[in-house]
Amino acid sequence: MPPPPEYFEGITGFQWDEGNSDKNWRRHQVNRAEAEQVFFNLPLVVVEDKQHSSGEQRYFALGRTDADRKLMIVFTLRNDLLRVISARTMSRRERSAYAKAVEA
Repeated sequence: MPPPPEYFEGITGFQWDEGNSDKNWRRHQVNRAEAEQVFFNLPLVVVEDKQHSSGEQRYFALGRTDADRKLMIVFTLRNDLLRVISARTMSRRERSAYAKAVEA
């Protein structure tokens, strides 16, 4: 199932790298389903990650899972797929930025 079109027009699904998927689970206990849920639950805050966008454009997403777990996702767009690079629980600073963005 693709992410909501208002954020990602033309994206038809997700692409996963086994190494990144395993790392997200081992380090942060975030599975693929949780990471994907963030893109379907509003509010969702997406910001370009200019510092790490040398080879390809990368983005941060701050959002929540169906169970209301607040996650930070690093991702890129490859053709018509959204590729998750990293997923973890939001830091205190990220939770604060997410709350401010949601209030605005």
